[in-house]
Amino acid sequence: MLQTDHFIRFEKVGEVTATDRGLLAEVETEQLRVDLVSDDVVRVKMSRGGVFDEEPTFAVCVDPLSGPVDFTVDRDDQRVTVRTSAMVVSLWLEPFRLDVHRTDGTAVVETAADEHGRYWGYATLNDTFTIRRRCRQEDAVFGLGEKSGRHNRKGRDFTMWNTDVLSPDAAGEFTAGKEAGDPRGDRTSVEFDPFYVTIPFFYHQTYPAGTMAGSFMDNGYRGEYEFSAHDEYRMTFRGGQWTEYIFAGPDMPAILTGYTALTGRTQLPPLWSLGYHQCRWFDYTQEAVEALGQRHRDDEIPCDALWLDIDYMDGYRVFTWDTDKFPDAPGMLERLSDQGFKVITIIDPGVKWDPGYAVFDDGLERDVFCRTEGGDTYIGQVWPGNTAFPDFVTPEARAWWGELNARHVQSGLAGIWNDMNEPATGSIAPDGMRFGHGEFAHDRYRNQYALLMAMGTTEGLRAAMPELRTFILSRAGFAGIQRYAANWMGDNLSRWDHLWLSIAMGSGFGVSGQAFVGADVGGFAGSSDPELFTRWMQYGVLTPFCRNHSMMGNVDQYAWAFGPVVQDLVREAVRLRYRLLPYIYTAFVRASETGEPVQRPLVFDHQYDGTVRDIDDQYLFGTDLLVAPVIDAGTTSRQVYLPEGDWFDWHSDEVLPGRSFVVAATPMDRIPVYARGGAVVPMWVEAPASTDGHHPEAVELHVFVPRSDGVHTSRLVEDDGLTTASVQGAAWRTTFTLTRDGASVSLRAGVEGEGYPQFRRSAFHLVLHGAAPASVDLDGTEVPVRDAVAVLPVGAEEFMATFVL
Repeated sequence: MLQTDHFIRFEKVGEVTATDRGLLAEVETEQLRVDLVSDDVVRVKMSRGGVFDEEPTFAVCVDPLSGPVDFTVDRDDQRVTVRTSAMVVSLWLEPFRLDVHRTDGTAVVETAADEHGRYWGYATLNDTFTIRRRCRQEDAVFGLGEKSGRHNRKGRDFTMWNTDVLSPDAAGEFTAGKEAGDPRGDRTSVEFDPFYVTIPFFYHQTYPAGTMAGSFMDNGYRGEYEFSAHDEYRMTFRGGQWTEYIFAGPDMPAILTGYTALTGRTQLPPLWSLGYHQCRWFDYTQEAVEALGQRHRDDEIPCDALWLDIDYMDGYRVFTWDTDKFPDAPGMLERLSDQGFKVITIIDPGVKWDPGYAVFDDGLERDVFCRTEGGDTYIGQVWPGNTAFPDFVTPEARAWWGELNARHVQSGLAGIWNDMNEPATGSIAPDGMRFGHGEFAHDRYRNQYALLMAMGTTEGLRAAMPELRTFILSRAGFAGIQRYAANWMGDNLSRWDHLWLSIAMGSGFGVSGQAFVGADVGGFAGSSDPELFTRWMQYGVLTPFCRNHSMMGNVDQYAWAFGPVVQDLVREAVRLRYRLLPYIYTAFVRASETGEPVQRPLVFDHQYDGTVRDIDDQYLFGTDLLVAPVIDAGTTSRQVYLPEGDWFDWHSDEVLPGRSFVVAATPMDRIPVYARGGAVVPMWVEAPASTDGHHPEAVELHVFVPRSDGVHTSRLVEDDGLTTASVQGAAWRTTFTLTRDGASVSLRAGVEGEGYPQFRRSAFHLVLHGAAPASVDLDGTEVPVRDAVAVLPVGAEEFMATFVL
């Protein structure tokens, strides 16, 4: 734990005045501001040198104080309180501390005292500040984005510092000095910390009530969160100011909605980006890439995107092609497009130091590279050798980078892959890299570098393709990265424990605002094997981002690499993803509207069920599918916990009761998947080769009839899948309301939207699970049911379907 013996604690509050948003108080030598964001969210700011930093990071993308809030201010000899309809903020005068409670008296945050009874509401030393708060040993902590280990963070400590995990240069300081056997001394372990992405946002769940509070520290400097103590947690940042948003909750979904209202929500992705992606770090030629695409088509393995790693470039110079290997890149891209493939290339921030190389020369001329303290251009070392780095803190550098990306994609590329953007500087220490034309030290913006790179890239892609949705994949990131890019989990390993790690890590991303995330399926480093690859594919197709990626020098990891038996299993797994794309896409629409994750831990939907708190080897995929991957070799069955409700075994249709553990068989052709009773899961009737131009005439509605009376709601969103027109209403949005009342079951469909030109659907195929009626009444007309399927001849129109069990 951080040694704070010499920290100066702030203990006395001077003058306190009410403001139009809360309070302004003198605390020791600084000023404290308490600003109400809403009835259940408060922002706390402490000045540094008497001055407030009003824009500490690029994370918050709205004016947080724009909405009205009703509140009252009360005073007595000991404290000043700010009260809303949802919470009470208490500023204690001597000794200083800041507590927040809900109006029912339950704690949101409470300042902790040490063993001597001294409160640690705020303490500082040489620009570092620390805060301690109360908790119980039995409490739980979730969030913090991309973190290793269990998804319940309680009992461990974490560093917030974007790190190239497998680089000994970058990760060395975090492995050094660890005792033998300490997994945090091994950068390949599932306990190593820190990782590529920093999101200083977490949830504190109280035991046994299950209520949650949220905290977002709007600070980009290096930070530490210490959850290892039994009765308190500590937050420390090594620079910047205390700017914290506190969310009263008590429900996890509402906290996430509030957090993403501040930092933005996952942008609506193009439909093709939700398909299957094939990637490998390999020295491909143009002919080999086209052959790779043809193999997917010949073997009938659905695939939407092919990716090119660093070797497509001319000497690793970004925004170039090696014309010996790719003599006609535009022609290649056009031919692949004709087959339904999108192509994405990697772009690193490091620009080769190479006078005569146009990108380098232009960057120098425009003065858009990072500088050192002395004013030199900062030089790091990455793939091309010595490299300069764009100063993305400046709008000029972001605009320049956007122009480069815009020109790059005009050859026919569909998206951009941002890598090495922690930023990775190889064997040269990053500390000398400064930002803002040399004004700001490296520590201030390192964690935000990838966010700013994605911001500039997005600007360029939107300029080049204004009518299309953009797609960017980023290795690193900060709070708010979801506005611009998807994340993958970096350089993982082809190991079973890394398969498990990606489950917990994906859920951690999801509850931290980043819905579009996935791991390298099969593992990046090291060689996979038939069983591991099959199990990872069966799981990976049921994650938000699905990309098979591996490194050169390993065994092949293509869908066909392990022989026809495995290929058949993989093909069926990929086909399942494609048939589920209407459901998956609708989940992404939901994420773009509310911040709700696509892949989420059970605790997100069932936080008051104490059993789910520590379950992180299964998850919910969207609202209605529960996935329990196989995480060990040789597994023939595994235990699964089913939360409240009825659950249908996806493979057998067996109905199982919730709030129970079951043992599920895991033969090699499947992993356990369950559908929620009451759900309507939309699916394509067949899996297409790709999503390109796929606008089917029929969509299946898999209706899982609950055993108990009740009302259940599901959604389907249909649009062109490519353009931004859907945001303006060019879509059909169907809400399904499934009602059971005794033996009577009804399905009502309400439709909103203005439609879109490519719409072709003229029928729903109603597939019934848990029911076998002879017919369905559709708006007064009897429709026969054959093999539990009724064909409803409806397009974009409202209807009512009923049947009797």
